[in-house]
Amino acid sequence: MRVPVATPNAAEIGAGQPPGRVHVGTCWDTGKRCAPASADQIRDLLAQGVPACRLCRPDSELGLLDS
Repeated sequence: MRVPVATPNAAEIGAGQPPGRVHVGTCWDTGKRCAPASADQIRDLLAQGVPACRLCRPDSELGLLDS
């Protein structure tokens, strides 16, 4: 059973690697390599070009995209 991330956002990370994707903390597709991240950290990662998860859309959740 997967335990949800305790914060509202998460960044998918790898050992010694930069984040691969960002998620909403409740996303079912976070995998085991996610670490909690603040909304500001997620905004910074998205601005740096780290892709948002296509399933949970943290960019939309944070109001970064127009509907």
